[in-house]
Amino acid sequence: MKFLANENFPLASVRRLRDAHYDVASVTEDAPGITDHEVLTRAQQEGRIVVTFDRDYGELLYRKNFSATMGIVYFRFHPYSPLEPAEMLLHLLKVAGIELMGKFTVVEKTGIRQRCLPIKK
Repeated sequence: MKFLANENFPLASVRRLRDAHYDVASVTEDAPGITDHEVLTRAQQEGRIVVTFDRDYGELLYRKNFSATMGIVYFRFHPYSPLEPAEMLLHLLKVAGIELMGKFTVVEKTGIRQRCLPIKK
């Protein structure tokens, strides 16, 4: 599974995911300042799931009809540490029945919600 860490995703978590053998590209490292639309486009082109703390992605996908089919994982909390998002994602990846591909996943400290990404015609 491949991920694209948005600019607001901590670099410590990016490194932790890489240490766990996940392919993680980081906007902070190689494309700082790109727009959310450019993040979605890059994720599509590279087959990556976006990991972010940016709530705007839900609006882009469901209200403004931007396209994304790979997946978005939106962390809706303030982390206690820069490693917490990675640890939560690693835990989530082990949960039976959870599929990130093709889903908008909202991760909160008390649980997760998932919704299928809108299909473009």
